[in-house]
Amino acid sequence: MSFASDPGLAAFGSGLTAITLAELGDKTFFMALILAVRHRARWVFLGAFAALSAVTLVSLGMGYGLRELLPSTAVPWVAGVLFLGFGIKLLIDAEALGRDAAGGEAREAEQAINKAEDHQPKTSAQAVIWESFTLVLIAELGDRTQFTTIFLATAPAFSFAGLLAGTLLGHALVTWLAVGAGKWAGQRISERLLYRLSGGLFLVFGLLALQQALT
Repeated sequence: MSFASDPGLAAFGSGLTAITLAELGDKTFFMALILAVRHRARWVFLGAFAALSAVTLVSLGMGYGLRELLPSTAVPWVAGVLFLGFGIKLLIDAEALGRDAAGGEAREAEQAINKAEDHQPKTSAQAVIWESFTLVLIAELGDRTQFTTIFLATAPAFSFAGLLAGTLLGHALVTWLAVGAGKWAGQRISERLLYRLSGGLFLVFGLLALQQALT
């Protein structure tokens, strides 16, 4: 199957895989984990997933906007360069990560939550949902997951519906894992391995996009 033979299926699978790899062990993952320890898991899930969905829609809009602004012949070249560049960056970042990289993300998440809840513990459903939404939204803006979504949307072979379904399902799965089995998963996450897998995936995306540009 070629890169563009089934835009919906290719977009869904690529979005699901890329987002799942990018979100596992990310700061927003640990935010949902820590919040779920302190509050009801379903309230945290609702707030966190709503924030991730909002950022996803904005990111897809940015990616598709970039696609519309560029000449159609240039789009696959731009997508290929973006994918390759991001893939190489992730592989370089993987080598630079220390052994306690995931611990650093967890500490940053806990510090942000402690600051938000300082002298104001959240007890109601509305307060917890809003806190989860706000903290995750702020953490997700400018995060590697947002750039992942933007770059995916620049690929001309990926349909909007497929990307939307795949990325949202990826966010839902990782958020569910964070609030349901976060402690177990957090102890077993190797962020360096996830960076390497994500980087390799984006290199594949880049090569396929360039292949399409040449045909």
